[in-house]
Amino acid sequence: MPPPSILILDDEAQVLNAVERDLRQHYQSDYRIVKSTNGQDALDVLKKLKERNTPIALFLVDQRMPNMSGTDFLGQASKFYPQAKKVLLTAYADTQAAISSINDIGLDYYLMKPWDPPEQNLYPVLDDLLSDWSATVPMPYDGIRVAGTLWSSNSHTVKDFLARNQIPYQWLDIELDTEAKNLVDTVSEGKHRLPVVFFPDGETLIDPSIQQVAEKIGLQTKAERPFYDLIIIGAGPAGLAAAVYGGSEGLSTVMIEREATGGQAGTSSRIENYLGFPQGLTGADLARRATTQALRFGVELLRPQEAVKVRVDDPYRYVILGDGSEISGRAILISTGVKVRRLDAPGIEKLTGAGIYYGAALTEAAYYRDQDVFVVGGANSAGQGAMFFSRYARKVTMLVRGSSLEAGMSQYLVDQIAATPNIEVVLRTEVVEAMGETRLEKIKVSDLDTQESQALPAAAMFIFIGAVPPTDLVSGLVERDRAGFIITGSDLMVDGKRPKGWKPNRDPFLLETSVPGIFAAGDVRHHSMKRVASAVGEGAVAVALVHQYLKTV
Repeated sequence: MPPPSILILDDEAQVLNAVERDLRQHYQSDYRIVKSTNGQDALDVLKKLKERNTPIALFLVDQRMPNMSGTDFLGQASKFYPQAKKVLLTAYADTQAAISSINDIGLDYYLMKPWDPPEQNLYPVLDDLLSDWSATVPMPYDGIRVAGTLWSSNSHTVKDFLARNQIPYQWLDIELDTEAKNLVDTVSEGKHRLPVVFFPDGETLIDPSIQQVAEKIGLQTKAERPFYDLIIIGAGPAGLAAAVYGGSEGLSTVMIEREATGGQAGTSSRIENYLGFPQGLTGADLARRATTQALRFGVELLRPQEAVKVRVDDPYRYVILGDGSEISGRAILISTGVKVRRLDAPGIEKLTGAGIYYGAALTEAAYYRDQDVFVVGGANSAGQGAMFFSRYARKVTMLVRGSSLEAGMSQYLVDQIAATPNIEVVLRTEVVEAMGETRLEKIKVSDLDTQESQALPAAAMFIFIGAVPPTDLVSGLVERDRAGFIITGSDLMVDGKRPKGWKPNRDPFLLETSVPGIFAAGDVRHHSMKRVASAVGEGAVAVALVHQYLKTV
């Protein structure tokens, strides 16, 4: 964080230089001295400093200047730095204007010219003002800032991406923060294309794509080499485990992730049944630890990058990426997990990101403090989400299509929900409509037994209604079941016969697909256990099977 600044403004160069000389002599070790001879130029400097989040402690401004008086400048400057101290340099004839500005713009002090000697007429005044400023104004955040509104879906997307990739940022809600709104108005020319992302180096991105944000913060999106021993598609628990074991066992390994490491498990607010963590751990913490471990073993991680197609040209396997590039390898592991099923009802798509969220949306939970929110779904992820939101919301209502929670949820979660007074479970119920113009205001729910419907006020709704496997990238290449899950190992054997087109003189390995050298692990696999621990285990086993495969080619 750069030191706070003192900005001095005077159109007379001789006076300006004298002020600068005196200020540097006394304050240069603690403050940066910024000077200007023109009011508009000084305002432009302020805007740049504000974009960098550089603090300004004090304005020392001459009153009598052409085009823009000192009081006019201070009035405009206060929009950017309302807590900065304001001092006016005046001649005797300007005394009345200075006195009036105490009420008009909150002037802190006015100094008569000349101020010599500064030890007597300048420093004591400024020392007192600067001491008061430093004692009452916190230093600004020295990092990425995201400005937008809670109801902007694009703002949610950027916040969620940064949070899931463990990139610290500060959220600025322009509906609640006047300074932030003024700053956004300035850089976006009042068009309010949100979000606006401010970086410490002064660069600003307006309504950026995730790819633009990723490139700016330095995430790797392109492979360093064209060929690898192992290409892992998907960085959920299975992919991360495979990366750790592949990298640690000497395989040149690259992992491709379209969003953030951890997959769906990475959004979990609390995993309480994972071996070795008796107090539980968050999905984000698990993802962070595993990602660090994989990178330590030399694994390349491409994110956000999407694998759009897999092809085979024996003896090599190829992955085509979303940017059109291609990487090749000796073996591929598909560990894309599953993506949340979309809720098909009127109003849902329109309000997604503006009160309606898929998954836990941990970045938004705190903003619904003391409000009523809904959780849709009855499996473990929904239960974990409900428990997390109950820390903030006044009431959490779980809407479940089934006739009991026990049918799809671990008993420990069922017990916790029953013991949490601000969680209500409503069974045999579904959401049939979401209502609101720019944000969610109400949801309409229907009783599956009576078919009766009612509209309920809703601040937010978090949806956990099952998942679908993103396996279009291997469509027509490997065998999948009707739901799109990848079939592996002994499930490929029908009446003792190996899959069609199978060339090796052996049966498919345990996690091998119908194409030799292409493996699948975790939730994307047909008949998988759909548990974090089992996904981690399959990722580790997959690497052992890759080693066996590589010995045969």
